[in-house]
Amino acid sequence: MILPPYQADPTRYENGMHYTRCGRSGVFLPQVSLGFWHNFGSVDPYERSREITRYAFDHGVTHFDLANNYGPVYGSAEETMGRLMDDTFRPYRDELFISTKAGYDMWPGPYGEWGSRKYLMASIDQSLKRMHLDYVDLFYSHRFDPNTPMEETLQALVDIVRAGKALYIGISRWPLEALKFADEYLRSRDVPLLIFQDKLNMLDREPQKQGILDYCHQHGIGFISFSPLAQGLLTDRYLNGIPKDSRMAKEHFLKSEMLTDDLLQQLREWNEQAAQRHESLAEMALAWILAQKGVTSVLVGASSVTQLEKNLRCVNAAPFE
Repeated sequence: MILPPYQADPTRYENGMHYTRCGRSGVFLPQVSLGFWHNFGSVDPYERSREITRYAFDHGVTHFDLANNYGPVYGSAEETMGRLMDDTFRPYRDELFISTKAGYDMWPGPYGEWGSRKYLMASIDQSLKRMHLDYVDLFYSHRFDPNTPMEETLQALVDIVRAGKALYIGISRWPLEALKFADEYLRSRDVPLLIFQDKLNMLDREPQKQGILDYCHQHGIGFISFSPLAQGLLTDRYLNGIPKDSRMAKEHFLKSEMLTDDLLQQLREWNEQAAQRHESLAEMALAWILAQKGVTSVLVGASSVTQLEKNLRCVNAAPFE
């Protein structure tokens, strides 16, 4: 069946989404961004990916977050993005803010991961080819490389911007002292660090404890949170134990020993608080992140339009401290 051409909802910027300035830049990101870490690979139905991303855009989600090795298989989430550009989003490219990353293992051999100039330069070219793009809006160093000189990694990022392959630079999960060095290095070369990405949720507050969030806020760097629902722990999924079809039951990203009696009690208490606010636990957990000083956006995943619709409700939730 031939589908009619996609026409974006003309009220997409009037559906309740709020946009936050990213640090001291001219970029405004939606409070909720869509991550492609799961559910957009070659093992997932393309039609579902298209339905989710169209719904997201129709509701003001302008930022799509990818990485070179998202899938599975590696690279296939970016290939999905390429198909989406061709059959959906090409007319709206200038309304989209598309990011990708390189740093984790992507191809065999000594040049297929970490932070060398060779790996980063090859990766951005491959990513653009897979996504059918001339440039990305944001390119990240996906993780800190303890063995490659920081100057090499950072200069590669500077040169990627100067070559017109990315408009902005970000880093993800670098230690605080390395973040400080990167900030000074990039600023001195007129390619200021746009944003820092890290895990932040009600169960994992390391960026706050380590001073990373404060540093970003004080120095005009945006902050975006991934894994905001702790891989599903901060939903109603595990309040009565471990469902057989759950991520924890598969012992992959979540291990069953994590669900201790103390954690289960805490989750149930938070769920009661959410009910008193007339929200789900997930809505409240996302609202908590957005209420933290210095947070620009929160990255959510979605395996269905229904799930995405529920997560987007957090933009209208009362702040939760």
